[in-house]
Amino acid sequence: MSSKVVYEGWMVRYGRRKIGRSFIHMRYFVLESRLLAYYKRKPQDNQVPIKTLLIDGNCRVEDRGLKTHHGHMVYVLSVYNKKENYHRITMAAFNIQEALIWKEKIEYVIDQHQGAQPSSGNKYISFEYKSGMDNGKTTSSSDRESQFSAQEDEDEAHPNLSRRTTIGNGLPESIFDWTREIDSDLSNQNINDQAFSRKHWRLLQCQNGLRIFEELLEVDYLPRSCSRAMKAVGVVEATCEEIFELVMSMDGTRFEWDCSFQHGSLVEEVDGHTAVLYHRLQLDWFPMFVWPRDLCYVRYWRRNDDGSYVVLFCSREHENCSPQPGCVRAHIESGGFNISPLKPRNGRPRTQVQHLMQIDLKGWGVGYMPSFQQHCLRQMLNCVAGLREWFSQADERNAPPRIPVMVNMSSASVSSKKTLKPNDSSVHPTSLDQLNSASRNSAYQDEYSDEDEDFQIAEPEQEAYPIGLENDVRRTAVLEEEPVDEIDLSSFSGNLRRDDRDNARDCWKISDGKNFRVRSKHFCYDKSKVPAGKHLLDLVAVDWFKDSKRMDHVAKRRGCAAQVAIEKGFFSFIINLQVPGSTHYSMVFYFVTRELVPGSLLHRFVDGDDEFRNSRFKLIPSVPKGSWIVRQSVGSTPCLLGKAVDCNYIRDPKYLEIDVDIGSSTVANGVLGLVVGVITTLVVDMAFLIQANTPDELPEKLIGAVRVSHLELKSAIVPKLDPESS
Repeated sequence: MSSKVVYEGWMVRYGRRKIGRSFIHMRYFVLESRLLAYYKRKPQDNQVPIKTLLIDGNCRVEDRGLKTHHGHMVYVLSVYNKKENYHRITMAAFNIQEALIWKEKIEYVIDQHQGAQPSSGNKYISFEYKSGMDNGKTTSSSDRESQFSAQEDEDEAHPNLSRRTTIGNGLPESIFDWTREIDSDLSNQNINDQAFSRKHWRLLQCQNGLRIFEELLEVDYLPRSCSRAMKAVGVVEATCEEIFELVMSMDGTRFEWDCSFQHGSLVEEVDGHTAVLYHRLQLDWFPMFVWPRDLCYVRYWRRNDDGSYVVLFCSREHENCSPQPGCVRAHIESGGFNISPLKPRNGRPRTQVQHLMQIDLKGWGVGYMPSFQQHCLRQMLNCVAGLREWFSQADERNAPPRIPVMVNMSSASVSSKKTLKPNDSSVHPTSLDQLNSASRNSAYQDEYSDEDEDFQIAEPEQEAYPIGLENDVRRTAVLEEEPVDEIDLSSFSGNLRRDDRDNARDCWKISDGKNFRVRSKHFCYDKSKVPAGKHLLDLVAVDWFKDSKRMDHVAKRRGCAAQVAIEKGFFSFIINLQVPGSTHYSMVFYFVTRELVPGSLLHRFVDGDDEFRNSRFKLIPSVPKGSWIVRQSVGSTPCLLGKAVDCNYIRDPKYLEIDVDIGSSTVANGVLGLVVGVITTLVVDMAFLIQANTPDELPEKLIGAVRVSHLELKSAIVPKLDPESS
């Protein structure tokens, strides 16, 4: 084989099932310097591959999650070129560890190609590295096994840094998001968790080696019978992958660690990240008098770039999962697992497992005996202790585990009587379209995190750093204090109104830049981040559109804020977030400035090519107000939008419009499925910026930031677009 082979091995050739074939097809995959190929058997000299794919900066590795393939559960990856979407190679592995190694290796080759070719007019080179090659040592053991030795040597200089240090840092204390501390730097996990517990969680008790917390938040949108959220936190001596695959199983193994489990089956496999499940609970609270409970819920999962796993639950109705005779249908408002890696101890992997549940058990017992709900909820949370004991008493595990295939409900002993209508118990039903989109959120904000960049600093710069630090800080402060000739905003308008009141609905306002943390002047030396401060551009208007088709190039619409800015001689930066569906929606943000600063990073971005733009255009999201499951799904990790979804850049002498097609990728659709159905209950913050990768580009500055509060779908209007612009 060639000496340039990056990785090779046997994988499942995953594709459309052909008539007459009902067995697994194994192929030998080889990743060379810039070529991915597979063979029928291990190749010899000059053997021609069955299929090849040239890897370049336009390639993408799509995580399709877990699929049932010829009676086996496999983890599927698809590699394709964004410019030639039809040309792709799809592969699968029997365990997640092997699939993640392949994903990291291929992304490493993609990033090498992107870093080797700067865009036209751009002399700066970006050096990216992915989750298996980051400078944090908090990834799971399977990630560490896939790291390149040369990269590990470089990373040892910063053993405590993590790719996810930016998540949630700098947000105001009024934001009720318990996940922000979990997702932040795992090296400071205990400190963060304790600080957050004092603010929003109350420690109820320590039981079976677990800490049991109750959420302190009052929720006004839930039925009185639904208890507050509770969570159990414990440490398990196993890898994240091992725990995740055990949590995902619904077979007989679950009886060994989950004392509340009686039966489980698959109702519908939506896609690789989402499934609808039926689950019958085994509750021990006076079983002679209390009817058993069962559940029908959506289970969605994702893997974050720090090696952690998130598994989310939310009840829903399904035509093939009617309430069963002899059972009371309970309702999960939100719940799930957060499985995060910790530093090994005595050579053994350690993982923090958090299990959260907010459930309404229904029935007469909940209203008359509150202890019933509390007792049963703690019994369910106690499965974290069961996980810990299961792994502590198991022998050494050499072979990577496989996730067993779940029994389909149609073939299980649990009958599905379609004549019975689902429970009408304050359950907010989720459509199948929303489920399809929700499941495809394969770490939308994590997979393309802004911590993917490496920096090469010349030795003279490193020596000058301690001397020039104080002067740089003073210069930055002086620049921020310089007066700016403000733009008169009264002449700009959009159909979505602006309202700066905290309790306003169906409106937008400018979000304070201090709510977001960005790379500091010395980020390349110490990975530090600072509050963003003032915005570079002024947000003058927001439009909220709907139509039967996707709306492109909205800046050409007569009378819009961009056209008004042209008349005044200003430059506009327009971001058009396109939301797919049976009805297409677009939220358009108009940022305006008098003129671009020549030679600035923003100026180079506006005049750069698409490859440079895709590698730099960044979004920092946040959900200050919303249900736990939405806040957990959206997160607050910075995301490089150009790498996550397709972005179309329209350059005009007086504006740049970016059409962000959220429906173009399975990576981004997952956020929509959970958000659209409850959009009126949400407050969402979004900050846009250009990622800075070199000392000359730092510190980062926000283009602008916006807060959208309790948006109403019915308030969107149909725009009058020119035929050529739609």
